[in-house]
Amino acid sequence: MKSILICVLTAQASTFLLTCILLPILKRLKAGQYILEYVKEHKSKGGTPTMGGLAFICAIIICGIFFCGLNNPTANLIIMQTAAFATVGFIDDFLKIYRQDNQGLKPYQKIVFQTAIATVAAVYCYINGKTQINIPFFYKGKFDLGWGIIPTVIFVFLSTVNCVNLTDGLDGLASGTGAAYCFFMAIILILCGEKYYYLCFAAVGALSAFLIFNANAASVFMGDTGSLSLGGLIASVSVFSGNILYVPVIGFCFVISGISVIVQVIYYKKTRRRIFLMAPIHHHFQKKGYSECKISYCYFILTCFLGILCLVFLVR
Repeated sequence: MKSILICVLTAQASTFLLTCILLPILKRLKAGQYILEYVKEHKSKGGTPTMGGLAFICAIIICGIFFCGLNNPTANLIIMQTAAFATVGFIDDFLKIYRQDNQGLKPYQKIVFQTAIATVAAVYCYINGKTQINIPFFYKGKFDLGWGIIPTVIFVFLSTVNCVNLTDGLDGLASGTGAAYCFFMAIILILCGEKYYYLCFAAVGALSAFLIFNANAASVFMGDTGSLSLGGLIASVSVFSGNILYVPVIGFCFVISGISVIVQVIYYKKTRRRIFLMAPIHHHFQKKGYSECKISYCYFILTCFLGILCLVFLVR
Protein backbone atom coordinates (compact mmCIF):
# COMPACT_ATOMS: atom_id res chain seq x y z
CA MET A 1 0.00 0.00 0.00
CA LYS A 2 2.83 2.40 0.89
CA SER A 3 4.54 1.86 -2.46
CA ILE A 4 1.24 2.54 -4.28
CA LEU A 5 0.78 5.83 -2.44
CA ILE A 6 4.36 6.82 -3.21
CA CYS A 7 3.77 5.96 -6.87
CA VAL A 8 0.65 8.15 -7.02
CA LEU A 9 2.37 11.05 -5.24
CA THR A 10 5.45 10.78 -7.46
CA ALA A 11 3.30 10.84 -10.60
CA GLN A 12 1.36 13.83 -9.28
CA ALA A 13 4.46 15.80 -8.38
CA SER A 14 6.21 14.90 -11.66
CA THR A 15 3.20 15.91 -13.77
CA PHE A 16 2.75 19.19 -11.90
CA LEU A 17 6.42 20.07 -12.25
CA LEU A 18 6.64 19.02 -15.91
CA THR A 19 3.48 20.93 -16.82
CA CYS A 20 4.79 24.06 -15.10
CA ILE A 21 7.96 23.75 -17.17
CA LEU A 22 6.19 22.82 -20.41
CA LEU A 23 3.42 25.44 -20.35
CA PRO A 24 5.61 28.55 -20.84
CA ILE A 25 7.59 26.72 -23.54
CA LEU A 26 4.40 25.91 -25.45
CA LYS A 27 3.27 29.53 -25.13
CA ARG A 28 6.63 30.78 -26.36
CA LEU A 29 6.47 28.42 -29.35
CA LYS A 30 2.86 29.53 -29.97
CA ALA A 31 1.78 25.90 -29.88
CA GLY A 32 -1.89 26.83 -29.64
CA GLN A 33 -4.92 24.73 -30.47
CA TYR A 34 -6.83 25.59 -33.63
CA ILE A 35 -10.57 25.59 -32.85
CA LEU A 36 -13.05 24.42 -35.47
CA GLU A 37 -15.42 27.21 -36.51
CA TYR A 38 -18.59 25.17 -36.04
CA VAL A 39 -17.85 24.68 -32.33
CA LYS A 40 -19.07 28.18 -31.43
CA GLU A 41 -18.95 27.53 -27.69
CA HIS A 42 -15.19 27.03 -27.95
CA LYS A 43 -14.30 30.23 -29.81
CA SER A 44 -12.62 31.71 -26.74
CA LYS A 45 -10.36 28.65 -26.47
CA GLY A 46 -8.50 29.38 -29.70
CA GLY A 47 -4.77 29.59 -29.11
CA THR A 48 -4.81 27.63 -25.84
CA PRO A 49 -1.53 25.66 -25.66
CA THR A 50 -1.83 22.02 -26.68
CA MET A 51 0.40 18.92 -26.40
CA GLY A 52 0.15 19.15 -22.60
CA GLY A 53 -0.21 15.38 -22.60
CA LEU A 54 3.57 15.21 -22.89
CA ALA A 55 3.78 16.07 -19.18
CA PHE A 56 1.56 13.33 -17.78
CA ILE A 57 2.71 10.67 -20.24
CA CYS A 58 6.36 11.29 -19.33
CA ALA A 59 5.42 11.07 -15.64
CA ILE A 60 3.56 7.78 -16.18
CA ILE A 61 6.45 6.28 -18.14
CA ILE A 62 9.02 7.37 -15.54
CA CYS A 63 6.95 5.95 -12.67
CA GLY A 64 6.23 2.79 -14.66
CA ILE A 65 9.91 2.11 -15.21
CA PHE A 66 10.82 2.86 -11.60
CA PHE A 67 8.01 1.01 -9.81
CA CYS A 68 7.45 -1.91 -12.23
CA GLY A 69 11.15 -2.45 -12.87
CA LEU A 70 12.79 -3.53 -16.10
CA ASN A 71 12.31 -7.27 -15.55
CA ASN A 72 8.60 -7.27 -16.36
CA PRO A 73 8.19 -7.88 -20.14
CA THR A 74 4.48 -7.02 -20.15
CA ALA A 75 5.01 -3.75 -18.27
CA ASN A 76 7.83 -2.86 -20.65
CA LEU A 77 5.60 -3.50 -23.66
CA ILE A 78 2.78 -1.40 -22.15
CA ILE A 79 5.23 1.47 -21.70
CA MET A 80 6.47 1.08 -25.28
CA GLN A 81 2.91 0.91 -26.64
CA THR A 82 1.96 4.04 -24.72
CA ALA A 83 5.06 5.84 -25.97
CA ALA A 84 4.36 4.72 -29.54
CA PHE A 85 0.82 6.14 -29.49
CA ALA A 86 2.18 9.31 -27.87
CA THR A 87 4.57 9.64 -30.81
CA VAL A 88 1.75 9.35 -33.34
CA GLY A 89 -0.23 11.96 -31.38
CA PHE A 90 2.80 14.25 -31.16
CA ILE A 91 3.32 14.14 -34.92
CA ASP A 92 -0.37 14.91 -35.44
CA ASP A 93 -0.26 17.86 -33.02
CA PHE A 94 2.98 19.16 -34.50
CA LEU A 95 1.55 19.17 -38.02
CA LYS A 96 -1.54 21.06 -36.84
CA ILE A 97 0.60 23.71 -35.21
CA TYR A 98 3.03 23.90 -38.13
CA ARG A 99 0.23 24.28 -40.69
CA GLN A 100 -1.88 26.43 -38.36
CA ASP A 101 -5.04 24.46 -39.00
CA ASN A 102 -6.88 21.46 -37.58
CA GLN A 103 -5.54 19.01 -40.18
CA GLY A 104 -2.67 16.93 -38.83
CA LEU A 105 -2.04 13.41 -40.03
CA LYS A 106 -4.48 12.17 -42.64
CA PRO A 107 -7.04 9.66 -41.30
CA TYR A 108 -5.54 6.75 -43.25
CA GLN A 109 -2.07 7.61 -41.91
CA LYS A 110 -3.36 7.51 -38.34
CA ILE A 111 -5.05 4.17 -38.92
CA VAL A 112 -1.93 2.68 -40.51
CA PHE A 113 0.28 3.73 -37.59
CA GLN A 114 -2.28 2.67 -34.99
CA THR A 115 -2.85 -0.70 -36.64
CA ALA A 116 0.88 -1.38 -36.77
CA ILE A 117 1.23 -0.68 -33.04
CA ALA A 118 -1.89 -2.72 -32.21
CA THR A 119 -0.63 -5.66 -34.29
CA VAL A 120 2.51 -5.87 -32.15
CA ALA A 121 0.31 -6.15 -29.05
CA ALA A 122 -1.94 -8.75 -30.71
CA VAL A 123 0.98 -10.97 -31.75
CA TYR A 124 2.50 -10.66 -28.27
CA CYS A 125 -0.76 -11.86 -26.70
CA TYR A 126 -0.98 -14.85 -29.04
CA ILE A 127 2.66 -15.91 -28.70
CA ASN A 128 2.60 -15.61 -24.90
CA GLY A 129 -0.70 -17.41 -24.45
CA LYS A 130 -2.61 -14.34 -23.29
CA THR A 131 -5.74 -15.48 -25.10
CA GLN A 132 -8.18 -15.84 -22.20
CA ILE A 133 -10.82 -13.15 -21.69
CA ASN A 134 -12.40 -12.38 -18.32
CA ILE A 135 -16.17 -11.87 -18.32
CA PRO A 136 -17.47 -8.89 -16.30
CA PHE A 137 -20.16 -9.61 -13.68
CA PHE A 138 -19.28 -13.33 -13.63
CA TYR A 139 -16.91 -14.33 -10.82
CA LYS A 140 -13.92 -16.07 -12.40
CA GLY A 141 -15.87 -16.41 -15.64
CA LYS A 142 -13.61 -16.53 -18.70
CA PHE A 143 -13.23 -18.01 -22.16
CA ASP A 144 -10.34 -18.62 -24.55
CA LEU A 145 -10.26 -16.85 -27.93
CA GLY A 146 -7.29 -18.79 -29.29
CA TRP A 147 -6.04 -17.28 -32.56
CA GLY A 148 -9.09 -14.98 -32.51
CA ILE A 149 -7.23 -12.86 -29.97
CA ILE A 150 -5.27 -11.24 -32.82
CA PRO A 151 -8.16 -9.49 -34.65
CA THR A 152 -9.89 -8.85 -31.33
CA VAL A 153 -6.89 -7.05 -29.83
CA ILE A 154 -6.38 -4.97 -32.97
CA PHE A 155 -10.04 -3.94 -32.91
CA VAL A 156 -9.95 -3.11 -29.18
CA PHE A 157 -6.84 -0.97 -29.58
CA LEU A 158 -8.15 0.96 -32.57
CA SER A 159 -11.59 1.55 -31.05
CA THR A 160 -10.30 2.45 -27.57
CA VAL A 161 -7.60 4.84 -28.75
CA ASN A 162 -9.93 6.68 -31.09
CA CYS A 163 -12.84 6.76 -28.63
CA VAL A 164 -10.61 8.33 -25.97
CA ASN A 165 -9.43 10.78 -28.61
CA LEU A 166 -13.04 11.72 -29.41
CA THR A 167 -13.85 12.11 -25.72
CA ASP A 168 -11.13 14.74 -25.42
CA GLY A 169 -13.48 17.53 -26.49
CA LEU A 170 -14.26 19.39 -23.27
CA ASP A 171 -12.03 20.71 -20.50
CA GLY A 172 -11.15 17.92 -18.10
CA LEU A 173 -13.43 15.36 -19.77
CA ALA A 174 -10.88 12.80 -20.96
CA SER A 175 -8.56 13.51 -18.02
CA GLY A 176 -11.20 12.91 -15.34
CA THR A 177 -12.79 9.93 -17.05
CA GLY A 178 -9.37 8.43 -17.79
CA ALA A 179 -8.26 8.81 -14.15
CA ALA A 180 -11.42 7.07 -12.93
CA TYR A 181 -10.99 4.21 -15.43
CA CYS A 182 -7.33 3.70 -14.49
CA PHE A 183 -8.14 3.65 -10.77
CA PHE A 184 -10.66 0.83 -11.07
CA MET A 185 -8.54 -1.06 -13.58
CA ALA A 186 -5.65 -0.86 -11.09
CA ILE A 187 -7.85 -2.55 -8.45
CA ILE A 188 -8.89 -5.20 -10.97
CA LEU A 189 -5.24 -5.83 -11.89
CA ILE A 190 -4.38 -6.35 -8.22
CA LEU A 191 -7.24 -8.82 -7.84
CA CYS A 192 -6.10 -10.61 -11.01
CA GLY A 193 -2.55 -10.87 -9.68
CA GLU A 194 -0.95 -8.68 -12.36
CA LYS A 195 2.25 -6.87 -11.35
CA TYR A 196 1.96 -3.80 -13.56
CA TYR A 197 -0.88 -2.14 -11.67
CA TYR A 198 1.60 0.62 -10.79
CA LEU A 199 1.15 1.97 -14.31
CA CYS A 200 -2.55 2.54 -13.65
CA PHE A 201 -1.92 4.16 -10.27
CA ALA A 202 0.73 6.35 -11.91
CA ALA A 203 -1.90 7.38 -14.46
CA VAL A 204 -4.34 8.26 -11.67
CA GLY A 205 -1.76 10.48 -10.01
CA ALA A 206 -0.57 12.05 -13.25
CA LEU A 207 -4.06 12.80 -14.61
CA SER A 208 -5.30 14.19 -11.29
CA ALA A 209 -2.38 16.64 -11.30
CA PHE A 210 -2.93 17.49 -14.96
CA LEU A 211 -6.53 18.39 -14.14
CA ILE A 212 -5.22 21.40 -12.21
CA PHE A 213 -4.29 22.86 -15.59
CA ASN A 214 -6.89 21.10 -17.73
CA ALA A 215 -10.14 21.64 -15.79
CA ASN A 216 -12.46 24.38 -17.06
CA ALA A 217 -11.25 26.87 -18.09
CA ALA A 218 -8.24 24.93 -19.30
CA SER A 219 -4.86 26.62 -19.49
CA VAL A 220 -3.51 23.72 -21.57
CA PHE A 221 -5.00 20.88 -23.62
CA MET A 222 -3.62 17.33 -23.66
CA GLY A 223 -3.82 17.26 -27.47
CA ASP A 224 -3.63 14.08 -29.51
CA THR A 225 -0.28 13.49 -27.82
CA GLY A 226 -2.16 12.91 -24.58
CA SER A 227 -5.43 11.41 -25.78
CA LEU A 228 -3.89 8.80 -28.11
CA SER A 229 -1.31 7.75 -25.53
CA LEU A 230 -3.95 7.61 -22.78
CA GLY A 231 -6.10 5.44 -25.03
CA GLY A 232 -3.07 3.25 -25.75
CA LEU A 233 -2.37 2.84 -22.03
CA ILE A 234 -5.99 1.97 -21.25
CA ALA A 235 -6.13 -0.54 -24.09
CA SER A 236 -2.77 -2.10 -23.16
CA VAL A 237 -3.44 -2.71 -19.46
CA SER A 238 -6.91 -4.05 -20.27
CA VAL A 239 -5.84 -6.31 -23.12
CA PHE A 240 -2.71 -7.83 -21.56
CA SER A 241 -4.57 -8.67 -18.33
CA GLY A 242 -7.41 -10.38 -20.18
CA ASN A 243 -9.86 -7.63 -19.22
CA ILE A 244 -10.83 -6.57 -22.73
CA LEU A 245 -14.56 -6.73 -21.94
CA TYR A 246 -14.15 -4.22 -19.11
CA VAL A 247 -13.30 -1.51 -21.65
CA PRO A 248 -16.90 -1.05 -22.91
CA VAL A 249 -18.26 -1.39 -19.36
CA ILE A 250 -16.07 0.85 -17.18
CA GLY A 251 -15.09 2.82 -20.26
CA PHE A 252 -18.71 3.28 -21.36
CA CYS A 253 -18.25 7.07 -21.55
CA PHE A 254 -15.42 6.59 -24.03
CA VAL A 255 -17.40 4.11 -26.09
CA ILE A 256 -20.50 6.29 -26.28
CA SER A 257 -18.37 9.09 -27.74
CA GLY A 258 -17.31 6.86 -30.61
CA ILE A 259 -20.73 5.30 -31.16
CA SER A 260 -22.47 8.70 -31.19
CA VAL A 261 -20.17 9.87 -34.00
CA ILE A 262 -20.71 6.70 -36.05
CA VAL A 263 -24.49 6.83 -35.61
CA GLN A 264 -24.60 10.54 -36.43
CA VAL A 265 -22.58 10.13 -39.63
CA ILE A 266 -24.54 7.11 -40.89
CA TYR A 267 -27.92 8.66 -40.10
CA TYR A 268 -26.99 11.99 -41.69
CA LYS A 269 -25.76 10.33 -44.89
CA LYS A 270 -29.02 8.44 -45.24
CA THR A 271 -31.52 11.11 -44.20
CA ARG A 272 -29.63 14.43 -44.27
CA ARG A 273 -30.85 14.91 -40.71
CA ARG A 274 -29.08 14.64 -37.37
CA ILE A 275 -29.92 12.56 -34.31
CA PHE A 276 -27.78 14.69 -32.00
CA LEU A 277 -27.38 18.45 -32.09
CA MET A 278 -23.68 17.72 -32.43
CA ALA A 279 -21.41 14.71 -32.11
CA PRO A 280 -19.63 13.39 -30.10
CA ILE A 281 -22.51 13.32 -27.67
CA HIS A 282 -20.83 15.53 -25.05
CA HIS A 283 -21.19 18.41 -27.53
CA HIS A 284 -24.91 17.55 -27.79
CA PHE A 285 -25.23 18.03 -24.02
CA GLN A 286 -23.30 21.27 -24.32
CA LYS A 287 -25.68 22.51 -27.01
CA LYS A 288 -28.52 21.64 -24.63
CA GLY A 289 -27.12 24.19 -22.19
CA TYR A 290 -25.16 22.01 -19.78
CA SER A 291 -21.84 23.46 -18.63
CA GLU A 292 -18.53 21.78 -19.41
CA CYS A 293 -17.90 21.27 -15.69
CA LYS A 294 -21.23 19.49 -15.20
CA ILE A 295 -20.73 17.23 -18.23
CA SER A 296 -17.18 16.33 -17.18
CA TYR A 297 -18.31 15.64 -13.62
CA CYS A 298 -21.19 13.41 -14.79
CA TYR A 299 -18.82 11.42 -17.02
CA PHE A 300 -16.47 10.99 -14.06
CA ILE A 301 -19.26 9.87 -11.70
CA LEU A 302 -20.75 7.45 -14.24
CA THR A 303 -17.32 5.88 -14.79
CA CYS A 304 -16.88 5.52 -11.02
CA PHE A 305 -20.34 3.96 -10.68
CA LEU A 306 -19.60 1.40 -13.40
CA GLY A 307 -16.19 0.67 -11.88
CA ILE A 308 -17.70 0.04 -8.46
CA LEU A 309 -20.41 -2.13 -10.05
CA CYS A 310 -17.76 -4.31 -11.68
CA LEU A 311 -15.86 -4.67 -8.39
CA VAL A 312 -19.05 -5.75 -6.57
CA PHE A 313 -19.26 -8.79 -8.84
CA LEU A 314 -15.51 -9.39 -8.88
CA VAL A 315 -14.76 -9.39 -5.15
CA ARG A 316 -15.67 -12.39 -3.01
